[in-house]
Amino acid sequence: MKKLINSPETVVTDALAGMAAAHPSLSVDIENRVVTRADAPVAGKVGLVSGGGSGHEPLHAGFVGYGMLDAACAGEVFTSPVPDQIVIATTAANGGAGVLHVVKNYTGDVLNFQIAAECVADEGLHVERVLVDDDLATDSGLADGPGRRGTAAVIAVEKMCGAAAERGAGIREVAALGRTIVTRSRTMAFALAACTHPDQEQPSFELADYEVGMGVGIHGERGRERAPFGTADDLVDTVLTPIVETLGVARGDSVLAITNGLGSTHPLELHIAHRAVALQLAARGIHLARSLVGPYVTALDMAGCSITLVHVNDDLVTLWDEPVRTPALTW
Repeated sequence: MKKLINSPETVVTDALAGMAAAHPSLSVDIENRVVTRADAPVAGKVGLVSGGGSGHEPLHAGFVGYGMLDAACAGEVFTSPVPDQIVIATTAANGGAGVLHVVKNYTGDVLNFQIAAECVADEGLHVERVLVDDDLATDSGLADGPGRRGTAAVIAVEKMCGAAAERGAGIREVAALGRTIVTRSRTMAFALAACTHPDQEQPSFELADYEVGMGVGIHGERGRERAPFGTADDLVDTVLTPIVETLGVARGDSVLAITNGLGSTHPLELHIAHRAVALQLAARGIHLARSLVGPYVTALDMAGCSITLVHVNDDLVTLWDEPVRTPALTW
């Protein structure tokens, strides 16, 4: 597979070096693979830290900056950052008001962030955690199961919690806000073609020309089922309907909709998909309060998209609208 890399072993460090060259508003520790705001830590402000495997760019480093994250750490491709990285990021983000860890629900991320939180707690640093678990495709309903995976709802958590932290909210308030956003969010994705890991020669799964993978994951996980290929309207309806039903949003309710590209889907196609989201929500009498369209939580070069709905109220919309200045999100 042709990829614009130097070697599979250096993809993460080379990318971080490029990020450092492109964004002087960031401080990039290439050796430890930690990205922080150049002005971090911000005294008296709750710090926000997230991270995960590389290959999901711009998540998470692209969301470091005013109004979102104070620091992010990058693991190897599709591999969790290690506890030492998370400790470095947490310490760098600590402005004296506590630090919030925003963690996607994957076993490695959960364990390593927990270890890091325990390490910094021994030094007297107050850490709270928000676990993002919005992927409807992995909702088994089993109390003792791994639970839903964390996907694009993490954008809403980082953005709105970041806004609250900039306002001066306390650590417990910011954490409670993040947990509320998670409960009001669900996502589902479909793929037209699988991704290929930089050190692999074959895609992570195969789809026939007439097939679509429904419920795929952002680490190249195959979908929970294969469905016939169809129009954008039909494919969006297949994932949007269960999201609406599970969230319980109804006529008169408002949502934030994120139509997220998984890596190689062109903006032309993403806006066609978002058109379907808007029309189908309108047909249900659901108000599309805010939209975000683009490749924000990717799976390398996977073709397809995910749809996220966040059931919002006026307070959440206000937080979403607060200023943000990061490499991937600015207004």
